Amino acid sequence: MAEETLFELLAGNAAHVDALPDDYFADVADEQRPSVVTVCCSDSRVSQEGMWNVEEPGTVFTPSNIGNQVWDAHEGERIVDGGVLYPIHHTGTETAAVVGHTGCGAVTAAYRVATGEEPPGPEGVAKWVDLLVPVVEAGLDSDLVDADADDERVVNQLVEYNVRRQAAFLRESDAVPESVAVYGFVYDLHGAYGDAPGRAYLVDHEGERDPERIADSLPEAYRGAARSLLG
Repeated sequence: MAEETLFELLAGNAAHVDALPDDYFADVADEQRPSVVTVCCSDSRVSQEGMWNVEEPGTVFTPSNIGNQVWDAHEGERIVDGGVLYPIHHTGTETAAVVGHTGCGAVTAAYRVATGEEPPGPEGVAKWVDLLVPVVEAGLDSDLVDADADDERVVNQLVEYNVRRQAAFLRESDAVPESVAVYGFVYDLHGAYGDAPGRAYLVDHEGERDPERIADSLPEAYRGAARSLLG
């Protein structure tokens, strides 16, 4: 089975190479200037370039981790993860997007821990889930999440709550220049926000979370992307 997967990877890469124009890397071979860094969950159903319909190299800087977290733990404190800071400080990137997704397994695991279950293993997974638990607890204690709803809705509300918290952490960090615009999205796999699976719904527009106000700030064609599951 492992060799079959290996052969599929090699075949896929061969097809990728055959499809590339001769000058595909010409503009980015010596340096990169991505316009945005997008922090997504490391979930096989969430394609960072795919969701933005990006085909050109050097357009999107794409760090990802369990639960689309912008931070890491360092000496007992939370700091902005280097995968987010690198393009901001070294490639001229001035836009950051935090992208959660419906049905997130990391948020689900943190929700279960917050409600009495043991954290999942191994340690490398438990670390990232543990970083999410305080966010989930704060969400459950807020008036934004309906803690009495069914688990699916609670998790999806917590996904959006987590996106808000991650985006706020970036905006409030001294390591992120004030000139950097920060947006928060939820990529909808399940039709939780509407009838367009695969749409990235804009839930945080540089600190504005009210969907009507966000919609008013967008061109008419994109106003349907401004929605929220939170109360």
